[in-house]
Amino acid sequence: MNEALTLVLAWLAGGVLGAIFFGGLWWTVRKGMSSKQPALWFLGSLLLRMTMVLAGFYLTAGGHWERLLVCALGFALARPVVTRLTRPAQASKTAREASHAPQS
Repeated sequence: MNEALTLVLAWLAGGVLGAIFFGGLWWTVRKGMSSKQPALWFLGSLLLRMTMVLAGFYLTAGGHWERLLVCALGFALARPVVTRLTRPAQASKTAREASHAPQS
């Protein structure tokens, strides 16, 4: 396979791994905060997410440090994407200003 294509696929794999990791973290926080035993949610999620990501890095790299580096870059770039997608909807600026107006 072409080396450039291999690096692009490694970058995409890193992005998918990052989306799984950070999306799973977001989901865990939402579930864990309303759970009676949040420690189990957080610990179980951490172990599952770390296992998946480390196995994904290992399989993607295939013994090549270049692939590992590009995969890690894709992983890191997934964080702001997931953060933006999971951000709660904000009220418009006008609505926020109006809510601070004195009540009559």
